[in-house]
Amino acid sequence: MKISDKILYIGVDDLDIDLFESQYNVPEGMSYNSWVILDEKVAVMDTADQRKSQEWMQNLTEALQGRKVDYLIVHHMEPDHAANIAALAEAYPEAKIILSAAALKMVPNFFPEADITGRCQVVKEGETLSLGSHTLQFIAAPMVHWPEVLMSYEQSTKTLFAADGFGKFGAICKEERNADGTPADWACEARRYYFNIVGKYGMQVQNVLKKAAALDIQTIAPLHGPVLRGNALADAVRLYDTWSKYEAETEGVFVAYASIHGGTRKVAEKVVEMLKAAGCPKVAVSDLTRDDLAEAVEDAFRYPTLVLLAASYDAGVFPPMHDFLYHLQIKGFQRRRFALVENGSWAPSAGKVMKEMIAQMKDCEVLEPMVTIRSRMKQSDLPALEALVKAVINN
Repeated sequence: MKISDKILYIGVDDLDIDLFESQYNVPEGMSYNSWVILDEKVAVMDTADQRKSQEWMQNLTEALQGRKVDYLIVHHMEPDHAANIAALAEAYPEAKIILSAAALKMVPNFFPEADITGRCQVVKEGETLSLGSHTLQFIAAPMVHWPEVLMSYEQSTKTLFAADGFGKFGAICKEERNADGTPADWACEARRYYFNIVGKYGMQVQNVLKKAAALDIQTIAPLHGPVLRGNALADAVRLYDTWSKYEAETEGVFVAYASIHGGTRKVAEKVVEMLKAAGCPKVAVSDLTRDDLAEAVEDAFRYPTLVLLAASYDAGVFPPMHDFLYHLQIKGFQRRRFALVENGSWAPSAGKVMKEMIAQMKDCEVLEPMVTIRSRMKQSDLPALEALVKAVINN
């Protein structure tokens, strides 16, 4: 894989990893993308995770064909991309390390034994670095999703090296592609990646999108996932604009439930049935006790309305629902509607806790009525559930 005859891929796929960042399921593995630009000067664009250090260094050596490295461009200091900075610095003692001022402060934190800060060169927004026929223009992208992040625009090939922006879960070798070589379903795992890793920083993503709009970008090269061109690039930019504005992407309803002994699950199934019968265009469902939490967060951001159903527990809410709402809080969840169903055998408390947690989210509304179930759904509960579904459909 390459961007041009002079910009070669030296990244690696990790098919053995089970949890990315020790929390996200990655059944299709993960890619750590890195590039080398071979010009009058040679620039390496990021390194790789220490899990793949040997393979990455071998890829670099083969691509160089005996040439030396003049520059290492550090777009992001997170260890899955920067673990081999010290190793490269040792192997190529004349190489300069190009990074942001915030990244420079982090170098001793990650590499306390390596004396490399004297070889670092700080660049700022708008500055350029000429390699010969290739020129890198640097773009500050703080808090997308760390404070030190840089992106760079290579002017001759019109390529944006986008750091973690436009990344996705999954190894490149596992990527399904269309006949034209574009990714077949980029959005699915890119969406889960975005909302769980970048999602809190919508305003900062909007700032970068405005900068990018001033550039003629023909290729986006993220640090994870496939290179984007053509329609795939346009679709990705459109989705990033939607996601970072916290707008709903898909019309429909997301139903998430946390059931202990099955009573709440039965209510959730009935609500789904009612929503479909009422003509809801799409109903997505998650069992928070069993399904992947990151996918539940993804769907919460995807749809405009959420129906949450939870059992009461220890005078609060059943922990899987609490964990879900906590994750929404820390990811900056906002601008959505909620309908609530609580279940409790003697002192229902789930609704109160869910309302309190939702109240801490920006521009979120709880629809009426909130429905209370006593242990098991009964015929007498159906009118209240019908009223809840009506409120969801009409809002």
